[in-house]
Amino acid sequence: MLTSFLTADWRKLAMVNYAVPPNLLQPLVPKHTELDLFEGHCFVSLIGFLFDNVSLLGRPIPFHTTFEEVNLRFYVKHRAEDGTWKRGVTFVKEIVPKYAVSWVANAIYHEPYVTMPMRHHWENADDQLTVSYEWKKKEWHRLKLIADDTAIPMEVGSLEEFITEHYWGYTKYNASTTYEYGVEHPRWEIYPVKTQTIEVDFGAVYGSEFDFLTNQSPHSAVLAEGSAIVVKSAKKL
Repeated sequence: MLTSFLTADWRKLAMVNYAVPPNLLQPLVPKHTELDLFEGHCFVSLIGFLFDNVSLLGRPIPFHTTFEEVNLRFYVKHRAEDGTWKRGVTFVKEIVPKYAVSWVANAIYHEPYVTMPMRHHWENADDQLTVSYEWKKKEWHRLKLIADDTAIPMEVGSLEEFITEHYWGYTKYNASTTYEYGVEHPRWEIYPVKTQTIEVDFGAVYGSEFDFLTNQSPHSAVLAEGSAIVVKSAKKL
């Protein structure tokens, strides 16, 4: 039985989504999972958000309760023993500003975390909400969304629902071993996005195979309010 490993708040999740060829991601798909498509399209998402009120095994860690994260992820599914599908995500890379967070994530979950200088900016003015996340690898990279300042429910069956309603994580430990963990949170509300600014050298940050995204316009953008979350302990598939 999975137990609660980490609790936190995830706030102001800025997500930009790119349609990509499935064969780009196939080498990264963990064993026992397969790509999860939306209306026949394969997506990767660049996501920035704030971790807040972080507790590990029920205890806050001094100087590590609030920090940014930016990740590049894609969508997979795993058929459970009862025949139902578990819809989840797999990460290409996860960036945080805290070395201890990267160490724990790699040691416990074998997740591809790295540490870089990071900063964020939120502003609510003139009936609009501005949310930006930045991280530094040689130079500063930025993900910025401007949206209406009133959150609304997601539509059932929408791309926004597909992007946000994945409640499992799958980590490719090696060619034959995959780790699974659960993530629990309520259904999020979203802020209608007006404009997006993506100043990211994808090749420098995520590898040459993703370099083409640097000059590709995203398919869509989502800004979710977020909520309290629970990350369950991992199990080996």
